[in-house]
Amino acid sequence: MVRVPLVHRNRLSHAPRIGKSAIPFYDPHHEVASCNQDSGPSAPADAPVQTGVTHHDRRGTYIDDLQARIEELESHVEAHEHDEDGPTKMVIIHTKGTLDMAYPVLILGPMAAAFGWDVTVFSTFWGLDMLHKENHKDLKMSAVSPNMPVPNIAGMIPGMDGVAANKMRKQIDEVGTDSVPELIQRGLDNGVKFQACQMTMDLMDYEDDDFIEGVETGVGAAGALREMGDSDVQLLV
Repeated sequence: MVRVPLVHRNRLSHAPRIGKSAIPFYDPHHEVASCNQDSGPSAPADAPVQTGVTHHDRRGTYIDDLQARIEELESHVEAHEHDEDGPTKMVIIHTKGTLDMAYPVLILGPMAAAFGWDVTVFSTFWGLDMLHKENHKDLKMSAVSPNMPVPNIAGMIPGMDGVAANKMRKQIDEVGTDSVPELIQRGLDNGVKFQACQMTMDLMDYEDDDFIEGVETGVGAAGALREMGDSDVQLLV
């Protein structure tokens, strides 16, 4: 029998054992417990269990929200349509003071009013001549025009504008069209609102009494813009 020295026996007692208990093995329960400890406090035992949300569930929720939004927009559109059941509104900005440019305004305006439209004619700068008590009776027009049967050289002769205007009035009378004063009165009778620009009145030193009875004077640019913003049709003549 071989005796091992005491010092060697002490060394062997501290050596790693190669028995079954010395072999490491994978413990899934231990790993889960470790993960739970690392991720923070665990949920209460009585907390509800959250089930997974599938792609189908998310798509259904999105479609429901979209349908609700569509119905909301449709209700707004329907309410807006009910608010616009009034008459069609038209605003004409009139800037020219010649005979040929007065007729488009005085034909379209009273005609639209006869159909039940709400019509406003805002006259500014030379357009005030159409509403002036004296000037509207004798509106001029340029003889230098490709539509007038007058050579351009002859149109430059002084006094030819009056000749061209008289020729136009003669043609208007031959076809039975109303004169400018008659068309203005027809427009007033049909409810057309004729307005005179305040700034232009000040520039040309016009007074309220200088205009045809029934013309609304002293209207500013802000008022004209509000009228245009609320209108359905805007024309610039």
